[in-house]
Amino acid sequence: MQQIYSLDELNYYIEKFDISDVFEKDMRNFMELHSFQRGEQIYRTSEKTEYLYFLVKGKFKVFTTPKNGKTLLLRFYQPFQVLGDVELICQVNSICNLEVLNEVTCIGIPLEIIRDNCMKDTKFLNYIAQNLAQKLLESSISSSINLIYPLENRLASYILASLQDDENYQGINGIATNKLTDMADFLGTSYRHLNRTLSIFQSKKLIKKHRNFIEIIDRKKLEELAGDLYK
Repeated sequence: MQQIYSLDELNYYIEKFDISDVFEKDMRNFMELHSFQRGEQIYRTSEKTEYLYFLVKGKFKVFTTPKNGKTLLLRFYQPFQVLGDVELICQVNSICNLEVLNEVTCIGIPLEIIRDNCMKDTKFLNYIAQNLAQKLLESSISSSINLIYPLENRLASYILASLQDDENYQGINGIATNKLTDMADFLGTSYRHLNRTLSIFQSKKLIKKHRNFIEIIDRKKLEELAGDLYK
């Protein structure tokens, strides 16, 4: 994580997303602008959450790691999102892993500042309650995806959602696949089933497999398979 010391950029995002309207009092002086690079984790499961974040740029994936050691993909997020609200209200350490897919910019306020200034702010608490209700709805939908949808649909959605779309990855029409075993874990399937499904996609000319990379050949057909899973 790197702090960005640009008041102009901070004010730009505050105005763009009306972040000041979340609070009854002026919290601008407590806001910090943080940047995260691809592969960094904004939060890690069971670690202390230091900041309440407002996601204003970039994309990250949310996943959990149960006691069996495997990982399970829950969702992808893009702006505008609030991060750390569950941890704030429940007073717990981070409940999920948040890993950056492309450069992410967040406006952060230390949780201690939030606790000292905002826990009697009805405007802020109402905003947080609405976000928590939305996340509960999304969690209910996400938890049913692995049970209801076949791997073809989930894989197509995962490939599309994982595309690099920031300025450092322009022209890249595909995703890195350093470890297919990790991808299989994310999708709640076996390595063998995943590899077989990728081969089916390749035979249908939807993708082309390269070493550590999956190239998209027919994006339209992938989108038809994907629907709106993980969005």
